[in-house]
Amino acid sequence: MIELELFADYVCPWCYLGNAVVEKLRTRFSLQITRTPFPLHPSTPQEGLLLSELLRGVDLDGVHQRLYALMDELGLEHGKRDRTFNSRLAQELGMWADTQTNGDALHGLLYRSYFVHGRNLAEPDVLLQAVAEAGLDVEAARTVLSERSFRDAVDEAWERARRFQITGVPTFVAGGYQFSGFQPPAEMEKFFRFVEEKAVG
Repeated sequence: MIELELFADYVCPWCYLGNAVVEKLRTRFSLQITRTPFPLHPSTPQEGLLLSELLRGVDLDGVHQRLYALMDELGLEHGKRDRTFNSRLAQELGMWADTQTNGDALHGLLYRSYFVHGRNLAEPDVLLQAVAEAGLDVEAARTVLSERSFRDAVDEAWERARRFQITGVPTFVAGGYQFSGFQPPAEMEKFFRFVEEKAVG
């Protein structure tokens, strides 16, 4: 069993890709995954922010072409994005989902809400729609959002990322080893095999 901690943010395209790779490799490795939220752009306003404003001077068309090509390789659906959104509430809801039976399904649906449908993850109705699609308790989730009952848990997760000196996501931690950035399936498989070998040795 590999205990993998995945630091990520639902509005990070490399995290969307990295999450898909981990899900693919779940069929070949015994993984126990802990998902730890990371504050990629925590100051993003409620209504979102244009990517052209967030990433001034960046060739967005070129970046998107590369990202879409990688998503296609992994069989990931995607839409066209021109805006990022504040993911704080989504992260709180994701941590709640990890306390629920079959709650893991929500993570992929939150990524899809943004990357496929372009929905604003700061809007409770958008989040609750994903909860319903995941087959989780919508009213319990509504209470989590209204009472912010997982606010402290996310604060602690962000502090954990700071202690690990994580500055970018996705970051993968397993067996005392850590690396950051998206890796294709073959490279991720090498990492998992390395961790397994070190555990045995």
